[in-house]
Amino acid sequence: MKAQVAHKIELKANQTQKTYFRKACGVSRFAWNWGLAHWVKQYEEGHRPSGMSLKKEFNQIKRAQFPWTYEVTKYASQQPFLDLQDAWSRFFKKQAERPKFKKKGKSRDSFYVGGDQIKFDERRIWIPNLGWVRTREKLRFKGKINSVVVSRTADRWFVSVQVEADILVPQHEKQMPTGIDVGIIHLATLSTGIIFEAPKPLKKLLRKLKRMNRELSKMQKGSHRFEKQKLKLARLHARIANIRRDHLNKITTWIADHHSDIGLEDLNVQGMMKNRKLSRAIADLGFYEFKRQLTYKLSWRGGKIHLFDRFYPSSKKCSNPDCERSKEELSLSERTYSCECGLTIDRDLNAARNLNPIPKVIREYTPGEMTALGKQAGLVFLTSIGESGIQPKVAC
Repeated sequence: MKAQVAHKIELKANQTQKTYFRKACGVSRFAWNWGLAHWVKQYEEGHRPSGMSLKKEFNQIKRAQFPWTYEVTKYASQQPFLDLQDAWSRFFKKQAERPKFKKKGKSRDSFYVGGDQIKFDERRIWIPNLGWVRTREKLRFKGKINSVVVSRTADRWFVSVQVEADILVPQHEKQMPTGIDVGIIHLATLSTGIIFEAPKPLKKLLRKLKRMNRELSKMQKGSHRFEKQKLKLARLHARIANIRRDHLNKITTWIADHHSDIGLEDLNVQGMMKNRKLSRAIADLGFYEFKRQLTYKLSWRGGKIHLFDRFYPSSKKCSNPDCERSKEELSLSERTYSCECGLTIDRDLNAARNLNPIPKVIREYTPGEMTALGKQAGLVFLTSIGESGIQPKVAC
């Protein structure tokens, strides 16, 4: 199966190579700002600018006016115009905000390189106008390299390689379907009785984050101590993001390996983030990233996601197949669902059962099966949940 996949690898760059990367990021940022300024000017004058026309204008004057752009790869000063065209197209389609100018120290440092100028040799990558740069690991996929993006996170440099490769993933045959209810208390509750707890790194490190922000605010902007503290803060933000990303990758891979048909609610995450009391907790879980990873991992394995409408009453509806009752009101504080038919069940498990795409197939794992699955997956967040409530965590 052919697919576009990306592998992000950390670079072991020396000071000369880091200087080159900073120069290339600066050229890319300058080209974007130049193109955006001229786009707005031409648009106000009644013209219809495009990324390609602005790119040609810039190429005609850059040798005379901006000769320092030739110190780095040509893609650093060309790709921003194509990205600008894409940004304006998404803005006019009301899919994104209006493109903004990029400021040094505020915007993300990155630059693009075409796949035709990239070579890999074991744990090395060839960057044009620079040479070989050592990497932390080998390229995981074999195939045609389409593009490369070099970016900086805190004080570490990474290269993200997009490859057109053959994906060798075991295809699903007939595996158990399941419904998944995502929430703040438990990240994901499966209709099979397994729940995945979220690590909530932002919540755990919030006190340290606030303290470091206070220390930064008391320092003189631009001083050595200010820059040093700013770097420490960036490292902490990167650590929080890495913990969340690692956990989501592990649980989505496990779910995609064990289930072929999955039911999910089409949540309005952007609208949920407007709730000032819950927005921080929602952002700390990564609902959208959970759905995105699960979607492409299932497609590789021949599985499918069944999306339920965001107004579907999964929590209010009774999950008993012989009962069709549904509650009109159900407050967030009610963690146990009780129905007139006699069913008493955990609220999240009830919702997950209602989201099962094949409702006739309802099966819960036994404690022995869950222990075996936990050891096999190497996850420490597997928990048993039954009609009597949450049970102790499975020892993995």
